[in-house]
Order: sequence, then structure tokens, then C-alpha cells
Amino acid sequence: MNIVQIITGIGVILVIAFVIVVFMFLRVWVKALASGAKVSIFQLIGMKLRNVPPSLIVDARISIIKAGLDLTTDLLEAHYLAGGDVINVARSLIAADKANIDLKFQRATAIDLAGRDVLDAVRTSVIPKVIDCPDPKKGGPAMLDAVAKDGIRMVVKARVTVRTNLERLVGGAGEDTIIARVGQGIVSAIGSSATYKEVLEHPDKISRKVLESGLDSQTAFEIVSIDIADLSVAGTTTGDVANVGAMLETERAEADKKLRQAEAEGRRAMAVAMEQEMRARVQEMQAKVVEAQAEVPRAMAQAFREGNLGVMDFYRMQNIDADSSMRKAIAGDERDEKSK
Repeated sequence: MNIVQIITGIGVILVIAFVIVVFMFLRVWVKALASGAKVSIFQLIGMKLRNVPPSLIVDARISIIKAGLDLTTDLLEAHYLAGGDVINVARSLIAADKANIDLKFQRATAIDLAGRDVLDAVRTSVIPKVIDCPDPKKGGPAMLDAVAKDGIRMVVKARVTVRTNLERLVGGAGEDTIIARVGQGIVSAIGSSATYKEVLEHPDKISRKVLESGLDSQTAFEIVSIDIADLSVAGTTTGDVANVGAMLETERAEADKKLRQAEAEGRRAMAVAMEQEMRARVQEMQAKVVEAQAEVPRAMAQAFREGNLGVMDFYRMQNIDADSSMRKAIAGDERDEKSK
């Protein structure tokens, strides 16, 4: 085998390889060429070598070109290699352009790479979406509880209409924050109302006050409107306590009653203890009287021995004592008869 045959064989192999490559990318290349989104064969080969699906990039570029926009294949490849959804970004750019929304490719790719659905965000910018507040599907209660100044407990449900703010979509708070802020605003607005009747008569004041609070600050949405979907006094259907103020006053009165009863019981215990102490003191005094009386016979005996008291004096004292006892007995009988 001479050198000519070797060169001829290599040339034939290269031609066959080129033909195979051309046939591999021919359909994609012709499709791009016919659609006005021209892509060279070498660009398609480079995509294949970089593990980028050529048909995906070409389809995205064709849709963008047909919509009157222009993006290079390098930008689309870069977004694909970064882990983004090229088709979704292309559709979002087309939808934003048709809706006269200023959405740049860099912002669209940033939103997509941040994990948000950029196409859904564009659609929500065009057609606002409605969020229930509270939302039972997200684990929240079915209704919001709020208490007016007169103590009447009310339950309320609102519907918040929002549209996506593409400028704040990256780094902005999501739906859960909107629901929490609106719920807080409604509770605060009802709590500042003088009576529950005022809330029932003018529910639009509540929604207007909440809407003017700027609750969509630093969020990915712009609040279009807040509408009160359901508003009623608690307890009318569920049997719950409606007049929270009265319930609290009743509980406070009951607590005051128990406190006063405890204080009265303490005073009664102190009075009983003092009574027992007085009785003990009376018995102590009586014991001292008995002790003093026991000293009288001793003193009289001592007086007899010393000659200070005579027999006649003793008899005279006995007579006086007997007269005193008789008078006491007579007086006691008269009192008993009068009492009868």
C-alpha cells in the first residue's frame, strides 16, 4: 500500500464522516435556515460537543426570531448550561413583548434560575390572580378572627387580587407573605373600629384601609384590590363565643369574686383565731381571780393569828356576805320572771 492509497483512504473516511455529520444535523440546519434563524453546521457540531441539544436551542431561537426578537445561540446555550429552561424563557420573552411588558433576557434568565416560573409570572402580570386570605389549602384557618373595640368577635375572609411585579420577582417575598400581611391588616382594621356594626355597615372601609397600608412592599406582587368575601359575627352559626369583651369582663368579675372571697376567708380565720385567743386570755384571768380568791382565807387566818381580826368581825363579814348572796338570788329570780 503506497502513500497515495493511504491518503485516499483517509480522505474517504473524512468525507464519509462529514456526510454522516451533515445528515445528523441536516434536518435541524434546514429547519433553522428555512425559518430565518440561520445556524451554521459548525455551531450545531459545537452544541453537540458541549452536550447541548441542538434541536432545543434551534427551536427556541426560531420562536424568538418569528416573534420579532433576536437572541444569539450563545446566550441560549449559556442559559441551558446554567440549568435553565430555555423554552420557558423564550415563551416568557415573547409573551412579555406581545403584552408591552419590558422584560430583558437577563432578568428573565435570573427569574428562571431563581426557581420561579417566569412564564407564569408574565401571565400573572397580564391577568392578575386571586389569592384567598386566609388560604385553608396552605394549612391556614378557614376564617380570620378579629375583635372590635366593643368586644364583639368577628370572622372574615378576604380575596386579594395581585399581579406579578417582575422588577421585584427575584428576591421579593411570595404569596405567603401577602396572605400574612393582609390578614394582619384586616385584624388591625377591625380592631380599630368602634363597634362591630360599623364593620358590617362599611366593609369597604376595611379593605380600603388595608390597601392603603402598602402591604405589597418588598414582595414579588403588586396588590390590585382587596375584597371582603365573607364577614359575619362569630357564634351565630358555630356556637362560639361572639361577645369576647363580655366574656372577658365576666371572667374578670369571677376572678375578683374569688379574690374577695379568699380575702374574706382570711379575715374570718383571723377573727376566729383572735376569738380563741380572747377565750384563752379570759380563762387565764379567771385562773388569776381564783388564785387571788384562794389568798383571802390565808390572809384572814394570818389576821386572826396576828390579832388584827376578831371573832365578831368575822361573823359580821359572814352576815354581809350572806346578805349579798341573798340579794343576788332574789334579783336573779325577778329577772327570770320578767323574761317569762
